[in-house]
Amino acid sequence: MQPGKDSPNTIHLESTPDQHPQKDPADDARHMRTDGPDGITAAPNDGPFALRDKAAQFLKQADHPVVVTPADNARVLRRIDFRILPIMLFVYCLQSLDKTTLSYASVFGIINDTHLVGEQFSWLGSIVYLAQLVFQPLIAYSLVRFPVGKFSATMVFCWGAVLCGMSAAHDFGGLLAARFLLGAFEASVAPTFIAIVQMWYRRKEQTTRNASWYSMLGVVNMLGSLLTYGLGHIQSSLHPYQIIFLFCGAVTVAFSAVMFIFMPDSPMEAKFLSKEDKFIAVERLRMNQMGIASGVWKWDHVLDCMLDPKTWLWFSLMFVISIPSGGISTFGPLIISSFGFDNFTTILFNIPFGAVQMIATLGGAWLADRIKMKSPVLLLLCLPPIAGCSILLSVGRKPSDRAVLLAGYYLISFYPGISPVIYSWSGQNTAGDTKRKVTTAMLFIGASAGNVIGPLLFKLNEKPRYDRGLRSNLALFVVLAVLIVVGMGVIWMLNRRQAAKRRALGKSEQIQDLSMVGRKEAAEDGDDSNHLDETVGDKAFDDVTDLKNEDFIYVY
Repeated sequence: MQPGKDSPNTIHLESTPDQHPQKDPADDARHMRTDGPDGITAAPNDGPFALRDKAAQFLKQADHPVVVTPADNARVLRRIDFRILPIMLFVYCLQSLDKTTLSYASVFGIINDTHLVGEQFSWLGSIVYLAQLVFQPLIAYSLVRFPVGKFSATMVFCWGAVLCGMSAAHDFGGLLAARFLLGAFEASVAPTFIAIVQMWYRRKEQTTRNASWYSMLGVVNMLGSLLTYGLGHIQSSLHPYQIIFLFCGAVTVAFSAVMFIFMPDSPMEAKFLSKEDKFIAVERLRMNQMGIASGVWKWDHVLDCMLDPKTWLWFSLMFVISIPSGGISTFGPLIISSFGFDNFTTILFNIPFGAVQMIATLGGAWLADRIKMKSPVLLLLCLPPIAGCSILLSVGRKPSDRAVLLAGYYLISFYPGISPVIYSWSGQNTAGDTKRKVTTAMLFIGASAGNVIGPLLFKLNEKPRYDRGLRSNLALFVVLAVLIVVGMGVIWMLNRRQAAKRRALGKSEQIQDLSMVGRKEAAEDGDDSNHLDETVGDKAFDDVTDLKNEDFIYVY
């Protein structure tokens, strides 16, 4: 292990002929790999599993050592951000807007116009998530087997077309059918985006990228409220909510064509990158120990996922947070209206809700990235919703209480910052292509089930206090905090087991997780060679699960 001469911050890890007696030296040149915050080059494993991931096959095409310098890493990351992130941000903004059109429609009379009674409006909120729950296994399989970019663009087109058609629904049955189809096609969006982030970014970079697209919920609650306010004033033979459905659906259909053309299916197939930059884009992900894409569905990964206690932890976390999420997203405008505001004032007062959402989402991701841990940030984000629910339950509904009630409602709106941190916590602790997709499906099965239940905890006849729904939400945020502490214990035990495996194999018991270290930290630590073993990363592109890779380090 020697400091490299390419740059002051480049380190080369070289295997001796005795370690790989069957290797052709020319083959070593084709398979040199890099990683580390400031660039590390090493020969990869040539074992029987080396070609399990498409990334390993792609790197075979390199006819020279692939060295990722700090400058190369920053340049390629910039190009990836400029191409991938804008598409994801806009699509998730559309998805969030399309999904929340029902809550805006409730303010503009859809309940009376379509003769909804009893819990029918609540079921219109729940049916979207019920459809997402049903279709998650199919989404997981599709994400492994089909090109990610084109698959996602097709789903975007389908849900936009359904939303346009929803404007023709005039009763509960028609609305229920349209909302079910909307949920079926929208079921792919968040799992696809999690897969895209895992495919393109290092573990240290994933939290802020997941938070970026998820923060569009806050943008929608701000701009969507203003958009709805404007559309609601259009004088037409159509009802205001029909205009909202048509406008949002048409924009979604139009953008699906943009996504189909410009969203690449993987780093190996990215037309916006040169051949050399593709090698860098792939190689920089080696120390994630997660692979990129295999295209092969593996049932042993499915079994590994089902037997992994972490899977059920992620499922439980998403289920618990999604119950209040589903209830508040459906009944939020009605809760504000219950404070004594008219329709248009209600829409305008929903704008700060979106601003707080965005601040909580991006702020939580920034803090998690800063401290390199997710669990303490999740615990911190549980506190404001607990306080907000307590305020709404304890304060009366007199006109003089409106300011305090709004403050409580805005405190609850910190909850959207929780979900993207859970996505990243799960994604950064799972390896193997099929296992990652199945684990993500389990997250969204939990999320969908929670979102089905959430709106049903609120009843229109409980206006203005909605005590049952708010009490349930308060209890669930407390349960969420308990589960996060349990998760910290699970991660601690798994890291101890991984260290024991490395010791038994004669490897270094303590290794540095380079996928979570930035260039600044590396420079402060000095020579990275003090922390690295030359075999670390050998299984990175073997498409093995985290439990089968002793070099995998779990993140708190």
